[in-house]
Amino acid sequence: MKHLLDLLAAIALLVWGTHLVRTGVLRVFGSNLRQMLATSMGNRFTAALSGLGVTALVQSSTATALITASFVGRGLIALPAALAVMLGADIGTSLMAVVFSLDLSWLSPLFIFLGVTLFISRQGTPVGDFGRVLIGLGLMLLALQLISGATSVLTRNPAVQLMLESLSSDRLLEILVGAALAVLAYSSLAVVLLAAALALQVVGLDVALGIVLGANLGSGLLAVITTARSGISTRQVPLGNLLFKVLGVAIAIGLIPLWLRAMEPLVQDPATLTVLFHLSFNIMVGLVFIGLTRPVAGLVNRLLPLKEGKGPLDRPNHLDPSALATPSLAISCAAREAMHQADVVETMLRGVVTVIRTNDLKLAQDLRKLDDTVDSLYSAIKYYLTKISRQQLSESEGRRWTDIISFTINMEQIGDTVERVLLDVEEKKIRKGRDFSEAGMAEIVELHARLIDNLRLGMSVFLNGNVRDAQRLVEEKVRFRDMEREYAATHLDRLSDMSPQSIDTSALHLDLISDLKRINSHICSIAYPILDNAGVLAPSRLREPPPNASRF
Repeated sequence: MKHLLDLLAAIALLVWGTHLVRTGVLRVFGSNLRQMLATSMGNRFTAALSGLGVTALVQSSTATALITASFVGRGLIALPAALAVMLGADIGTSLMAVVFSLDLSWLSPLFIFLGVTLFISRQGTPVGDFGRVLIGLGLMLLALQLISGATSVLTRNPAVQLMLESLSSDRLLEILVGAALAVLAYSSLAVVLLAAALALQVVGLDVALGIVLGANLGSGLLAVITTARSGISTRQVPLGNLLFKVLGVAIAIGLIPLWLRAMEPLVQDPATLTVLFHLSFNIMVGLVFIGLTRPVAGLVNRLLPLKEGKGPLDRPNHLDPSALATPSLAISCAAREAMHQADVVETMLRGVVTVIRTNDLKLAQDLRKLDDTVDSLYSAIKYYLTKISRQQLSESEGRRWTDIISFTINMEQIGDTVERVLLDVEEKKIRKGRDFSEAGMAEIVELHARLIDNLRLGMSVFLNGNVRDAQRLVEEKVRFRDMEREYAATHLDRLSDMSPQSIDTSALHLDLISDLKRINSHICSIAYPILDNAGVLAPSRLREPPPNASRF
């Protein structure tokens, strides 16, 4: 029992090491990897090479699949190019399996020592994240040693030998076992390395090759499962990649005897043969299907057709669950959805003046319903952000996480205020048949126009983080406050002149310009995090009192 636990612990350590490498690389090179994928889509061959390079760094074709699928879901790349990326990604992960099959055990203590030193001393920096990568590499190498030691002991157990004999009698069973292990371990690389260790001491080469085929199939299935709740365009990439793997496995089953006859005279080590078969399989799949990405993409489109006719406000469009595995990418998705929320708020705000001018009760009710959309988007974005691992975010990404939360809260509060304004206009103006005076209406229109300009500036500040624009936005808060005071005073002057229209709409007029000022304050709040991070925000607006000033 102890030896079985040792083996399970070693396998878990291998999976954990793979996870550390993947998350560390994504934190250090995440934006560069995304840019590399996005800019290499000129043709299917460069796309495949970019997939190979990214996966060699990340050490997970599943992670590459999720990044690529999110690009397709956001309309940044076409499906055939994404499928070419995945063909290269599978070759990349098989190359890393060959590297890890070499005797690199002497590097394990060195990597762990350097990694822990860098991670602890420079935590939260790119250097610390690189230390995380070294820790993961060291743990993977250490795990392979532990797996080798544990399996050598287990093979002497008669019950284990009997179980392995039953496994070696069925190729389909071998493939199913390999696929199940890849899904459970969340890593085909870990399963292939495990199969190589088993081939050396336990199950024999022929069984190990069947497990390798299953591991490849499992990695494709894993990406399909992970994106099951995403949009259809996002799910198309994993499905296309799974089709490649299914067809490749069907071809490879008949070629295993030929491959063994060709390779066994050249390489005697079963573990080396196992990882070389993994590499050969993925190269074969890449060469066979690189010219068939368009037909396969057409087949995928028939199996998962894109639905038409959905309105842009039906659901959050950019909150891709598959991007959560890459926190930096998930942050970008949340920011895009926050801009969507701001667009809905702008639609509500722009319609306020139209309702006031035309007394359009139907338009007022339609605009008020949009507040439900703003609220649902706020909830969706907030829930999505809570699922992003804060520990995997860099310092700048952590600040961006906070900025998005702050921005969406302000947009939600603006939506609530606009809804209340529309209700007041309905009850106190439209239903009672009242109108603002010409001068009063001109003041409202001018405040509203400045408010729309400030909202657009606030959206630009949120999107770009420009300090100069953020300073302009804060300055607008002072100007807007002065305008609100001036227009409140002129309204009181009109009341003194006993203007009937001003008297009838006095309460609504004062409430309206006060609400517009409140909305402007929420807009200007967008600038504070940017100015605070830049170190140009004063700690307090209060002036120091004169030395002889009384406290009472």
